[in-house]
Order: sequence, then structure tokens, then C-alpha cells
Amino acid sequence: MSRLRLLSATALLTVAVGAQASSFVVTTDTTVRALDASSNATSKISSSFHDDKIVLAARDDAASFVASQGEIRGAKLEGAMRHIREVVPALQASDAQLAQAILAI
Repeated sequence: MSRLRLLSATALLTVAVGAQASSFVVTTDTTVRALDASSNATSKISSSFHDDKIVLAARDDAASFVASQGEIRGAKLEGAMRHIREVVPALQASDAQLAQAILAI
């Protein structure tokens, strides 16, 4: 009887470890894809607007926005985000991604 319990416990442990490993892989893949998308959006914006006066004027507001996790939204940042979205209408970037890209310029 003791061997049966030991084998059952081993089988359950093996199944549980396999489930955790596959869950970790899915979570990691999702995180990497999200970071890659964010990085691509940031690099497209920062390379396109490195000499744009409207965007450059919004750097302090962008820093406040990022530091406050979106709580502080300055007028210059709002204008720069509107300007970027007008110039590049196909760009699919969140406000946080735009603020980070402005800081990267």
C-alpha cells in the first residue's frame, strides 16, 4: 500500500510540474511579445521625431507622465501625442509608449 501511495504522489507531482512549466512558457512568450511591440513603437517614434520642436518641448511633461504612471498629463505632452498621431496615423501606440518614446529622443 505504501508503494501505491508513493507512485501516486510521484505521478501527481510530475503532472503539476509539467503544468507549471507550460504556464511559465506561455507567460514568458506573452511578456516578450508585449515588450517587443513596445520597443518597436518607441524606436519608430524616436527616430522619426528627433528634431520635431513640438515633441522635444514635451520631454518634461513626458517625464512627469511616466514617473506618475499616467497620473500627470501636461498640456505639452497632450499636444505632442496629438501631433504624433496626426503625422503617423497608422501608429498603434499607447499614451505610455508615446511618452517613453518622447523621453528616448
